[in-house]
Amino acid sequence: MKKKLYKSNRDKHLCGVCGGIAEYFSIDSTLVRLGLVVFCLLGGSGILAYIVCAIIIPDEPSNVIDGEKG
Repeated sequence: MKKKLYKSNRDKHLCGVCGGIAEYFSIDSTLVRLGLVVFCLLGGSGILAYIVCAIIIPDEPSNVIDGEKG
């Protein structure tokens, strides 16, 4: 089955972008959030990237059951 990137409904603080990226790559969402903070501190590009991702990445479908995306 082909993996798709969605904003997370379960692991979200603002829009679910970091949680969705973490689920897609099967890593801890804390690492993604720390990476975002680093990018924000290095010139503010992380803020723009987060906003763009929040607009472009679709919401996770409500029919997702236990990590199965379909």
